[in-house]
Amino acid sequence: MTKKRCAWCKDDPLYTHYHDTEWGSPLRDEDKLFEFLILETFQAGLSWITILRKRENFRKAFDSFDYKKIANYNEEKYNSLLLDAGIIRNKLKIKATISNAQAYMKVQEEFGSFTTYIWKFVNNKPIQNNWKKQSDVPANTALSDTISKDLKKRGFKFVGSTVIYAHMQATGMVNDHDTECYRHKEVQES
Repeated sequence: MTKKRCAWCKDDPLYTHYHDTEWGSPLRDEDKLFEFLILETFQAGLSWITILRKRENFRKAFDSFDYKKIANYNEEKYNSLLLDAGIIRNKLKIKATISNAQAYMKVQEEFGSFTTYIWKFVNNKPIQNNWKKQSDVPANTALSDTISKDLKKRGFKFVGSTVIYAHMQATGMVNDHDTECYRHKEVQES
C-alpha cells in the first residue's frame, strides 16, 4: 500500500526522500540549522526542488556549510562562487551567505547556540498544525514575521518572513505535514 504524503512532494524521488526523512523533523543541530538557513535563502524566488537538486553542489561549493569557514571567505572565494555553475550564482545571495555566517556566530556567542536562540521562539516545542490540505498552509505567520525582524536586526540578510516560515517548516519548528500525510503523526510524536 502506498503511503499518503503531502501533495507538494508529488512523485519525484528526491522530493519524496526529503519529505520522508527530513522535512518537518525537529532539528537542533547547529550545522544542519545553518545549512537549511542558507538553502532557504538561496531558494527565495525559486522552487525548493531546484535547491534540492543542487544541494550537493552547494555543499561542495560552501565547504560542507561550515559557517566558520564561510564567515572568513575572501574576495577570491566569493569570485570563484560566482563562477560555479553548480549553484545559484546570485551575487547578493552569495554575499548574504558570508554575512549570515558571521551573524550566525554572533548569535551563538550571545545565546550559547543558534539552536537555543531559534527554538526559544516556539518555547522549545514544535507548533503542531492540523492542515487538511496544502492550500491551507500559510506562506508566513505573525511568528515568522517576528523571527524575520529579529534576524534582520542581528544582521542576517535574505531572511524575509516567507523564507523564515519555510525554514521553520523544514526544521520542524512547525509541523505542517497534511493531516492525511503519514509523517504528520510521526513528526508529532518525535
